[in-house]
Amino acid sequence: MTIVLQIVITIMTATPHWNFKDLILKEIKQNGGFVNAHAHIDRAFTITPDSLDIYRKHTLEEKWDLVDAVKDASEEVYYKRISQGLELMISQGVTAVGSFIDIDPIAEDRAAKAAVRAKNQYKSQIAVVLINQVLKGVIEPGARKWFDRAMEYVDIVGGLPKRDERDYGKGAEHIDILLSSAKKYGKMAHIHVDQFNTQKDKETELLADKTIEHGMQGRVVAVHSISLASHPQEYREKVYAKLKKAEVMVIGCPTAWIDAPRHEELQPFHNALTPVDELVKHGITVAIGSDNIADYMLPFTDGDMWNELKLMAIGNRFMNLDELVKIATVNGRKVLGLSS
Repeated sequence: MTIVLQIVITIMTATPHWNFKDLILKEIKQNGGFVNAHAHIDRAFTITPDSLDIYRKHTLEEKWDLVDAVKDASEEVYYKRISQGLELMISQGVTAVGSFIDIDPIAEDRAAKAAVRAKNQYKSQIAVVLINQVLKGVIEPGARKWFDRAMEYVDIVGGLPKRDERDYGKGAEHIDILLSSAKKYGKMAHIHVDQFNTQKDKETELLADKTIEHGMQGRVVAVHSISLASHPQEYREKVYAKLKKAEVMVIGCPTAWIDAPRHEELQPFHNALTPVDELVKHGITVAIGSDNIADYMLPFTDGDMWNELKLMAIGNRFMNLDELVKIATVNGRKVLGLSS
């Protein structure tokens, strides 16, 4: 029975105490529980009142390095953060989570070792899928060393092409390295793309092209793709067709980008959100994540998956309740490689 049919029946029987939240959460539970498809739980709960200025005064790109201050932590500190993040997920009925974990010249493999411990500790309560974060890129030799080392710890290959595009003009090569490694090790790839809400970003299209080039159809997930909505409709339609052909899936993290800073670039009117309404219309698999939780990147994000789903629905005027349930459940498991 669809949610819409349940609502009709409820109205006809004049039951006075129903609401969309109750109906959707009931369906989510019946479909296996929430899936948080994108998080960074190794940095969770690291914001303090004294460090709020980092959020206020610095750009995302600057924070890629400023966050080093909380990455130089012991394995035990990482384990406590990750455990706290997992317990937060479990408390709200999340049954699976995909989390990027910093593995680079600063964190080395301390966060990875802690994450593997926590994954095993909580495996009876939540499925944990580990993905390597590459804030230092994959081009510089020291960063590449830790990227290669990460393959022994992670379930999915993670990427951030903008880092190497900014530093070396090698965003496409970054993607080549990610997809080559993913193919070599038989892993999926989750790649941060189009995060800056500008028409200058065309990484989602590049990722679709590279996915086909590397023969990785159905194994690649674009994380965010915020900038798609800033482009004219003709361009968006072209990219949706490419994503469909490449079988690239998408994860939206609504709260993570609703705070996109103002700028003077003229573009189609839109909210700073992954354009879920259009993606679903074009048959592209969409999942949802919390992204960062109470850290330098997102101090006020609390990892509440209902709030994330609600913002996704409201911000996109997306009222297909059955699809929202899929986004929160079965699609999340699909993008994490937990089911077909």
